[in-house]
Amino acid sequence: MRREAKKRRVYWVAELEKLSGSFGDDSAKMITELQGEVASDGMDALADHLRVCGAMPEQYGHDSSAEKLYSKYTDAVISETLAALGLKSAVITARADAADVQARARNYSLVADAKAFRLSRTAKNQKDFKVQAMDGWRNGLDYALVICPIYQLPGKMSQIYQQAIARNVCVLSYCHLAALLALSQKRSQKYAEAGLHKILSSVSELHPSKNAIDYWTGINRVLVSVLAKDVDLWTEEKRASLAGLQVVKDEALIYLRSERNRLLGLSHKDALAELLRATGLDSRIAQIGRLQHGGLLGV
Repeated sequence: MRREAKKRRVYWVAELEKLSGSFGDDSAKMITELQGEVASDGMDALADHLRVCGAMPEQYGHDSSAEKLYSKYTDAVISETLAALGLKSAVITARADAADVQARARNYSLVADAKAFRLSRTAKNQKDFKVQAMDGWRNGLDYALVICPIYQLPGKMSQIYQQAIARNVCVLSYCHLAALLALSQKRSQKYAEAGLHKILSSVSELHPSKNAIDYWTGINRVLVSVLAKDVDLWTEEKRASLAGLQVVKDEALIYLRSERNRLLGLSHKDALAELLRATGLDSRIAQIGRLQHGGLLGV
């Protein structure tokens, strides 16, 4: 992976931890900065983001403000990618019970949601991918799209695929989008926009099945047909995606090993304090202590 890409990842992981206390302001600032970076550094910068953004940084606390802002960042990456493919796209911030990205092409429209997971996370279920929710959130638009890191998707059997086909929700990887991005650069936005349309419309034509190989073989065949004489872009992107995975694996391992060494070096007292902080026992005790009727039982 390019040295610039690695530096970009380090910068953005650190930058998204710089919180002002206002999620709306931080989101707006992040989107503006991402758009400015793509405008100045070009599509190579956007491809760099696509290849690594599916990995939630291990140092971000669970349900933390940094984690929430990172999730919005992945949506912004998808929105910028769709725009680069020729669609009019925007990140939606108004509602929680709605898709995070909405886009419109010349002859089709879609809602999209980007997923990111910690590399250390093992248990993922179908609800994590929001396939059923995305079907309800399309609100009259033609397609629903869920973008995931390919290495975090089920590789054998899963209801995710059966639901996706039955509900006409396209589950796609960042790697596939990056290949379409390369196509838009090599040929034109018109080709890439039409190629995405072919992939989206192919999902409902697949045989309903829980089999991962059947699903991805169908998706990959359509992508290869779209790329046609430029199928080498898919080979190059698969190679780049593997390099991106290695970058985020190294990042995660460095952090987790440093945390392990830090914990092993703590005194007994500090170790107990760390354990209490990690379990959140004090905050949970305080919350229970604050509970009262609040006058709601009065007449």
